[in-house]
Amino acid sequence: MPPACSRLLPWFAALLLCAATTTSALAQGFPSKPIRVVVTFPAGGAPDILARLFADKAQLGQPVVIDNVPGAGGNIGADKVAKSPADGHTLVMGTVGTHSINGALYSKMPYDMVKDFTPVAHVASAPNLLVVNNDLPVKTVAELIAYLKANPNKLSFGSPGIGSSVHVSGELFKSLTGTSMQHVPYKGRQFAIPDLVGGQIQLMFDNMPSALPMAKEGKIRAVAQTTAKRSAAAPGVPTVAETVPGFEATTWFAMFAPAGTPKDVVAKINAEMQRVFKLPDVVDKMKTLGLEPWISTPDELATYQASEIVKWAKVVKDSGAKAE
Repeated sequence: MPPACSRLLPWFAALLLCAATTTSALAQGFPSKPIRVVVTFPAGGAPDILARLFADKAQLGQPVVIDNVPGAGGNIGADKVAKSPADGHTLVMGTVGTHSINGALYSKMPYDMVKDFTPVAHVASAPNLLVVNNDLPVKTVAELIAYLKANPNKLSFGSPGIGSSVHVSGELFKSLTGTSMQHVPYKGRQFAIPDLVGGQIQLMFDNMPSALPMAKEGKIRAVAQTTAKRSAAAPGVPTVAETVPGFEATTWFAMFAPAGTPKDVVAKINAEMQRVFKLPDVVDKMKTLGLEPWISTPDELATYQASEIVKWAKVVKDSGAKAE
């Protein structure tokens, strides 16, 4: 080894030791201020419910504050986190839309769904629930398909935004059934639901945790769920796939941090999420709402996200859906 190189070795070793010590110190001192969890949709939906469950139960030595930042199918809130300091104090409750669908749907993305984030933990998945206005004369998927074919483009389906799983579920339904209907994007489900109840729009593929309670109250009618198998939360509601083979649209929710967040900090957040989302009362709450808990490791989330990006890219391409 050249003498110059040998003289540099101790310097490099010291530099690496310093970096490792700094990272460890960050984790030991984390959190040093309140943790902000950005929810990319308005209050009341499944990602908001999950984020607030974590905020209520977390014991990290600092409060967990929820910040609802809706808009552009979740892109605005997700981008805000992507550009935040990578210190673990700003997180996002990502969705299937913000972290797997939108990259294929939007012609211009403000962030990279993979490169700009550090996976923390997958939290839960859920069916979407096909719900209709009570005055619409359909009670089954077959009846809805027949009605749509007899009345092309006469019905409208709502969503909390372009790129949401609620939107893409509708596009997939149109593609597989050869039907047509108008998509009406809202700035959040709390704006879409009153119009569904009032008849301004006729149907939605809403997240089950949001839609099921309203269906049970008789405000809207549940027709079908979008997963391959019936959810234990609604065993009497058939799946779309029982009528339309191959139809499946599962929505999921997962926590992400900005890219470059130290592994020790991510591990600390993941450990607390593992504890909170396995508490019996939290599990019961999730299952009652139709949410299936799966609290993953960061690596498991990274692998799952990669497979979902491939899957939804095909769905978006086949459906022809696009967003600017």
